[in-house]
Amino acid sequence: MSGELEATKIKCHFWLPNKRRHCANAPLPSSLYCGNHNPSSAPSRVPCPIDPSHTVLQDSLELHIKRCPFKKQADALEAQPYYIKSINSGNSDEPLVSSAEKRGLIRKLNTSEFWGLIHKIKSVHSSVVQDLRDSYLVPESCEKWLKGQSDKSLPYQEKHVVQQASILGNMESFGILQNKTNEAAAKTVDSKPEVGIDDLAVVEFGAGRGYLTQMLADCYGVRKVFLVERRSYKLKADRSLRQNETLALERLRIDIEDLNLCGVDSLKGIPYLATGKHLCGPATDLTINCCIRDRKEGEIKIKGIAIATCCHHLCQWKHYKNKRFLSDIGINKEEFHAMTWFSSWAVDGDHSSDNPSMQDGIKPPEISKKNEVDFDQGGIENIIRNIPATERAAFGFMCKEIVDTGRLHWLKENGFDAQLVSYVPPSISPENHLLVAKA
Repeated sequence: MSGELEATKIKCHFWLPNKRRHCANAPLPSSLYCGNHNPSSAPSRVPCPIDPSHTVLQDSLELHIKRCPFKKQADALEAQPYYIKSINSGNSDEPLVSSAEKRGLIRKLNTSEFWGLIHKIKSVHSSVVQDLRDSYLVPESCEKWLKGQSDKSLPYQEKHVVQQASILGNMESFGILQNKTNEAAAKTVDSKPEVGIDDLAVVEFGAGRGYLTQMLADCYGVRKVFLVERRSYKLKADRSLRQNETLALERLRIDIEDLNLCGVDSLKGIPYLATGKHLCGPATDLTINCCIRDRKEGEIKIKGIAIATCCHHLCQWKHYKNKRFLSDIGINKEEFHAMTWFSSWAVDGDHSSDNPSMQDGIKPPEISKKNEVDFDQGGIENIIRNIPATERAAFGFMCKEIVDTGRLHWLKENGFDAQLVSYVPPSISPENHLLVAKA
């Protein structure tokens, strides 16, 4: 027994959450941690400049850069005609702000400043955000998917199928996508019909495994698709898509920030639809900027956009294009960062109800003179903990709606007919905003 206790004592104290145990390595002399997990050695490791997803010893950085397995891939990407570093990112000199830094900005506020900011955002929301229309639409073309009659070899979850179907339903309702039946009817009525689905390409931004495009191809018969994604995924829909002999598929492994669509030779001269399901944080802004810029250059023709936004807490001042909108409503850079951090509250609560919005939203708690000092001593964190979860969620949605309203205005200012809708109930996904636009 004493031997077992002794063995436990000499293990590294670093907790491995995926394995639910401590590291089994022996600690260094005069340390509680092994060499891999010793906090004092952490600063000696730095992110790889070629691919920051892994770190290397700082002393070995120069040698690693020459041998990094991602170097060949990075060199090949930079040689592509559609690669231009940071072309869609806006001000390259503006630093990125982490979630921890955003949180720090809020924690520095005193009580009156905190509640003043809350009231200011609420006031802005009431003045600029119109009623967000519910638009949960499932088109007939997607019925077979919802009935489980699609390709059984693909690992779908029902909630994702429902979201994908409603995205396509809103595209169809807004007039940027036609099913075969409606397209044939339109051609018999109008001698000069709009561009048909056979003549359109689809560019899915932040495509991931490509399941939204899979549904588009299966239900609407698109013939040419481009999947834009910077990461590599397993269980992609590519294999199933390539089995369709009538469909041309091209996957572009590139960050949206660096994508110049005018450099994609196979897309030149072809009208296209831009889609994206859950384009996290600044990816939405980068996508909109990519599409607007290419439209102005005129080499390719965008016909419509459908983007499901999400992860507003990751949004960056650097990438957000409609800063004039923020300036007009009195939101500065620091307040924008705070607002995006508050937006995470929208996904923290219980979304079993389909109506998380509230009439009054967050109110300062009534504090007597007796306990006012004790309440303030807890700081902003104490104030936040005392706000009911439903009120935090409602305020988080307000922040999301302000951010997306600015994006909506930016599309309209650049010549698009656009709308912002809630495309699924919060009980399916609290990340339920959809930007739809047509040129």
